[in-house]
Amino acid sequence: MYVCICNGVTDRDIAAAASAGCTGVHELTMRTGCGATCGSCVEMAGELLAQAHRRHETEVLPLPGIARAA
Repeated sequence: MYVCICNGVTDRDIAAAASAGCTGVHELTMRTGCGATCGSCVEMAGELLAQAHRRHETEVLPLPGIARAA
C-alpha cells in the first residue's frame, strides 16, 4: 500500500528501510523521501516503522529453553 503518495513510498519500502537499520521517522525521510513533501503521511509512516521493528525483534528472539547455535 502507498503510504506517501507524494514520493511513492510504500509500506514495503518502510519495512525494507527498517530491516536495513532505519531507526526513526527523520531517518526514514532521509532514506526514502517519505514525509518530505506535504507531511501528511508521517504519523502512519512512524507507526509502520515501529511495527516493522517489533516484527523483526520477534523474528530474531530465540525460543525459551533452546540454545542458539554459535
